[in-house]
Amino acid sequence: MIANARMYAINDVVSAAWRRLFEWIAHQADVPLDVVAHAAPLPLGDLWLRADLGCALMCGFPWVTWPRSIERPAALVVPVPSPPAFGGQPFYWTDIVVRADSGVQSVGDLQGVRFAFTVENSQSGYQAPRHFFAERAPGNGGPVFAATVGPLHTPRRIVDAVMAKQADAGPLDAWWHALLRRHEPALAAQLRTVATTPPAPIPLVVCGAGVDHAVRERLAAAFERFEGIAELADVRDSLLLARFVRPKTTDYESLVERARAADAVGYHRLQ
Repeated sequence: MIANARMYAINDVVSAAWRRLFEWIAHQADVPLDVVAHAAPLPLGDLWLRADLGCALMCGFPWVTWPRSIERPAALVVPVPSPPAFGGQPFYWTDIVVRADSGVQSVGDLQGVRFAFTVENSQSGYQAPRHFFAERAPGNGGPVFAATVGPLHTPRRIVDAVMAKQADAGPLDAWWHALLRRHEPALAAQLRTVATTPPAPIPLVVCGAGVDHAVRERLAAAFERFEGIAELADVRDSLLLARFVRPKTTDYESLVERARAADAVGYHRLQ
């Protein structure tokens, strides 16, 4: 089967740490895993549909809104990032970032800017900011921004667009952003966070819907043992990752509720 961490493999160093983790998981679970890149612009949806999917990171919004006509990828575990801001919980949020030298100083200053986004079914890259700006949209869901820039597909391209002044602001997954500060501090220092969205359930580690239940259990149990393994201390440090825990899948319904709240005030799209 295959393994993939594209959502949080921000560069080669971090990708190598994910590979080490997956190799350890494969050995512990006695489940051979072939680590694949499935790099952008290949759609993540194609990855999540694969019958041979052993483990991959999956955004909570497409998981909870998965079409009922297709078997949904099975949830194995969820990551708990290690930075203190995450409070030792499997939650994250979206940082709204601008260039450090931007004149934008507050949420109010974002009115009329060019706002970047990843893809519409991304929680951190679209749905979280849509919910956040819905209450700030003028009457009946009117436009907040002069223009939206996207789909850009990945947080890296959000950063590129903001730095190249193709967009004035954009959303970054808080864990991805923490990894950028850890591994590319010079680039991260050129960005400034002007707002954060409310915390939400973090992306899950999933496997293919048809994977045998015994295999699922071995994989999940291996991820749970990751926290206490001394030889993986450097992996935990590189990934800013404390541990994995079993998911509370009902928590992800909150993402649907937030999307409906934005719809209810007429803010159906980021605009």
